[in-house]
Amino acid sequence: MPAPATSQPRLARGAPALLLLLTALATALACHHRPARDATFPWRSLQLLQAMAPSPTPPCHHHQEPLFPDTLLHITHPQQAAATALRILQHLFHTLSGHTTPQHWHNDARHQLLNSLQHRIQRLQHCLPHNATLFPGQAPRNPLITIDKYFRHIQDFLRTHNHSACAWDHVRLEARLCFQHLHNLTRTARN
Repeated sequence: MPAPATSQPRLARGAPALLLLLTALATALACHHRPARDATFPWRSLQLLQAMAPSPTPPCHHHQEPLFPDTLLHITHPQQAAATALRILQHLFHTLSGHTTPQHWHNDARHQLLNSLQHRIQRLQHCLPHNATLFPGQAPRNPLITIDKYFRHIQDFLRTHNHSACAWDHVRLEARLCFQHLHNLTRTARN
């Protein structure tokens, strides 16, 4: 004998749309209400960067050292600041995760820093709209092109100096400067 049919509650017709709206709202709130650890990200990154190479290498003579672009210091549009921060983080991750990093660097601190960078990159990618990387007419030059050029210069600098310990030490100082500027970009992105 067949089992009696049990009545299944039916979802209202608007439930799927409501579910989509609630998901979008939860995502938006997650992006606008950043956890407290976001405020300490640059400071913690600076500490890890220092822990990677606690003893400075002997000084060497650098030619054509890369300099952080001044134009990136004057970004005032929140989405542009967030996209700029994302691009800097992506380049830092790529540079510091390379196989040519100095052997005297402490791997634990380096891996912690890379994990932190990856987490922040994923968070920014999740929160930025897909078209946030295009900023026509907002600056004399696209800041993302400027960042790409700056990090290309860093890679050229490393190659020119045969990825020496002193060249990497200079790159570590540049990364320190990037983290300091990321703090300002993050504050701008929140507004």
